[in-house]
Amino acid sequence: MTQSLQDPVDLLLINGKVLTLNADDQRIEHGAVAVKGETIVAIGPADELRTRVTATKTLDVAGCVVMPGLINSHTHAAMTLFRGLADDLPLMVWLHQYIFPAEKKLTAEMVYWGSLLACAEMILSGTTTFCDMYLFEHKVAEAAHRAGIRALVGEVLYDFPSPHYGPIENGLKFTESLIEHWKGDPLVQIAVEPHAPYTCSPQLLQDCRALAERHQVPLIIHLSENQSEVDEVFKRYGRRPVAHLDHLGVLGPRLIADHCVALNENDIDLLAQNGVQVVHNPESNMKLVAGIAPVDRMLQKGVNVALGTDGCASNNDLDLFGEMDSCAKLHKVASLDPTVLPARTVLQMAVKNGAKALGLEGKVGELAAGQLADLIVVDFQKPHLTPSYDPLSQLVYAARGADVRHSIIHGRLVMEDRRLLTLDVDEIISHARKFSRIIRPS
Repeated sequence: MTQSLQDPVDLLLINGKVLTLNADDQRIEHGAVAVKGETIVAIGPADELRTRVTATKTLDVAGCVVMPGLINSHTHAAMTLFRGLADDLPLMVWLHQYIFPAEKKLTAEMVYWGSLLACAEMILSGTTTFCDMYLFEHKVAEAAHRAGIRALVGEVLYDFPSPHYGPIENGLKFTESLIEHWKGDPLVQIAVEPHAPYTCSPQLLQDCRALAERHQVPLIIHLSENQSEVDEVFKRYGRRPVAHLDHLGVLGPRLIADHCVALNENDIDLLAQNGVQVVHNPESNMKLVAGIAPVDRMLQKGVNVALGTDGCASNNDLDLFGEMDSCAKLHKVASLDPTVLPARTVLQMAVKNGAKALGLEGKVGELAAGQLADLIVVDFQKPHLTPSYDPLSQLVYAARGADVRHSIIHGRLVMEDRRLLTLDVDEIISHARKFSRIIRPS
C-alpha cells in the first residue's frame, strides 16, 4: 500500500527515465521515485510527484535512467585479493595448484578487507545485492553490513579440513551459529553452502539440506561446472551431478545451483521439475574454459536463471554490466542465432531473476510502491550511450559500471555522484595491497 504523500519522504529522485522492470515493462519518461525509510512509497511523473511530495533530499537525475539495482547472484567476494594471481589456467589446475594453496594463507582480517574491496567495487558498478560463498563468512557478513549492501552469504563446506573451522562438524555448527546471529537483519541473510558434489560426501550434502530445511534458508552449491566434474561424479556414484543430487533428495526450490554448464536434457528437466534456481556465470566459464551453459534451453523449460560474476580470481571483475554484455553475445554466437537472449531477458536475469533466486522476490527486483528501495541511477549523458533508442539495449550492450551515478540500498544513499558514502576506498585499497604481499611475496 502506498503511504500518504502528505508525510515528508526521505529521498525524491526527479526528472529521470524510470524503468520499473515490472511485468508490463512500465516506463516513465520524465519520472520520479519517492523513498521513505527503506521503502519506495511512490512512482510517477516528476511534475505530479514534485507538487505532492515534500522531501528531505531531492536528486535531479535528468538525463539518467532510474532502475532497480543489479543482483550478483554468485561470487566469492574476498577473492578480490586473488585478482590476477593465477590467470590463463585450466579450472582444476587453477583451483588445486593455486587457489586452494593461497586460501591456506587467508585470515579473517584478510577476508574482511577483501570483502570490503568487493563491496566497494560492486556498489560503484550498480550492484545492490550479492550472494557469496567463501571462508570466514562472518567477516563477509560484517563487511556487507558496514558497506550497507544487501547480501546472502554462507560458509563454504567440504569434506577436507577448512583453513577456517577445521573439520566439517565445526563447519556445520559454525553455519548454524551464523544463521542464528544474523536472523532478522534487514540486509544480511545466511545460506547453507556445500561446495560441490565432488568435494562433499553424500552424507554431508544431506546434512546440509537438513540444516537448510530446519532453518528455512537457501541451500547453495556449485553444480556441473564443467565436463571433468560430471565425469568425476559419475565415476564415483554412477550418476551425473544433477541426478546424484536428485537421488539424495537435495534438488528443490530452496537450492541455488551455480554454473550448471555441463548439462544434458535430462539434467535440465530435473532442474525444471524441482524448481531449482540456477546462476549463470558466463565470463568465469569462458575464462576457465568450463563451457557454455545451455541458458536458453533452461529458460525455455521454465528454469529461473540468474546472473553472477563468480569471484575476481576467475573473471576478473565484479561489473555486472559487463557480465550482461558478455552473456547476451556469448549465447548468440554459440547458437548462431541473433535473437537468443535478447537484452530484456538478460537484464531480467541480472535483476528480477536474481531476486527470485535469492528468495527476495516481491521485495526487490523491480520499482514499485511497497518494494524495498534498492535502486540505481545510470547516467546516460555519455557519448557511448548516445543516442538512446532503447534504454534496455543500451544497459546491456553499451553501459558499464562506471556509468552508475547514484546507488540507494534499503532506502539509504550509499553512493552519490560516484562518491561512496559508507566506505573509505583509499583505506580499503591500502589494506588490499598489504595483503597481496602476503599472498604472493615478491
